Amino acid sequence: MLDLAQVDKSWTLFLDRDGVLNHEKKEDYILHWDEFRFYDGVLEALKQLNELFGVIVLVTNQRGIGKGLMTLDDLANIHSNMMERIKAAGGRIDKVYFCADLDHESPCRKPNPGMAELAKKDFPEIDFNKSMIVGNKLSDMKFGRNAGMHTVYVATTNPEVTAEDEHVDLRFSNLKEFAEAFARKS
Repeated sequence: MLDLAQVDKSWTLFLDRDGVLNHEKKEDYILHWDEFRFYDGVLEALKQLNELFGVIVLVTNQRGIGKGLMTLDDLANIHSNMMERIKAAGGRIDKVYFCADLDHESPCRKPNPGMAELAKKDFPEIDFNKSMIVGNKLSDMKFGRNAGMHTVYVATTNPEVTAEDEHVDLRFSNLKEFAEAFARKS
């Protein structure tokens, strides 16, 4: 069982993007920065989480590139603006990993653990036993399980998934509620 009181700077936080940090477009993709809208409380949550975790990385499937709906430059612009806002609010994301592959068998496409393995190469101090993924889909939870990490489900877009699901260690309404849970545990 995941005990938030055990989390310290030796832990790594993996975050999904759409549906966790920002509003997700149902059955569609965020194609440009002007479509990206942070959820209320996310910037404050990231500031709190910055104090708790040694490494914070973003892992996001981005099939819009693979489908030709957006370019790598479009995605880079979204992430550049996103990181600027996060940093200005006192938070951080150490690196962004994305997978544009359409093939569900691609090693980097969640739920496959390829992006976690790439992060471990860049940050050798990552210990998957001391890592957690925060995501809004079961594919994020399966990604965490496949990499050997703890899973935290946020019910922003799929509230029907319960904490009783075998892939979910902890469940919160959103990222802000997850960050606030640490204050209650200390």
